[in-house]
Amino acid sequence: MAKGFDCAAPLSKKLAKQFRDDGYVFACRYLVPSGWKRLTRTEAAAISAAGLQIVSVFETTASRALGGRTAGLTDGVIAAQTALAVGQPAGSRIYFAVDFDASAKQMDTVIQYIKAAGEAARNYRSGVYGSVAVIEAAMAAKACTGFWQTYAWSKGRKAEGIHIYQYDNGPRGLGQPVHGVNVDLDLSSGDVGWWNTLPAAGLQPGNTNGEENDYMLNKEDANKIIAFIQAAYMAAGSAESRKEFHRLANELRQASGQAADSNIQ
Repeated sequence: MAKGFDCAAPLSKKLAKQFRDDGYVFACRYLVPSGWKRLTRTEAAAISAAGLQIVSVFETTASRALGGRTAGLTDGVIAAQTALAVGQPAGSRIYFAVDFDASAKQMDTVIQYIKAAGEAARNYRSGVYGSVAVIEAAMAAKACTGFWQTYAWSKGRKAEGIHIYQYDNGPRGLGQPVHGVNVDLDLSSGDVGWWNTLPAAGLQPGNTNGEENDYMLNKEDANKIIAFIQAAYMAAGSAESRKEFHRLANELRQASGQAADSNIQ
């Protein structure tokens, strides 16, 4: 499991490096067009140079999803435009937040929002942040491909197949103070859709000054290895074996800073 955090406060390279040195792998930041908590292109570059991956979450207001399909279409376009502006590569993921205790009566409207946001985001994969009820409803409706569950409003339940689990919001729901910043704590189980701004064959996260430190696999080398795995995948005699080869290939993609492939033939 990869260790990460989410926060509203912008991160400098120095601060992001402190988190990286503590073993954190990713930082979740707000992908919004304006406001003090927004991720900027400069900050994205600083986080990447410090060795952290970035997870994008779109949230303007906590209950924005109650705007349904109309709000989702609007937010998807804005999110994609903002992602492009900060240097987020196509094929990575944008999570749309449902940051409240959505009721069963509200769920259909919430799902319409999530689906529409994903449709409008076009070149980006879409995901949802929310309670276990929201996550399970989105999974059942196939509303998106990424699932980030918070323990809040989840009554101790954890959905199967999630990509990120937010397990600590601090004693009063305002985050845990780490390096002078209030953060929520997260764990990733893979295929998050995270990203960075570094050239695939250049300086990689964890190698901030060109020295050998937390080595990240070169994209070209990873793809050569994946080609061998694909040959084994095609020759596999069972669905279980193919699933495992697919998983291994995605591990290599993520280790080299590439987006995971969600399609299994």
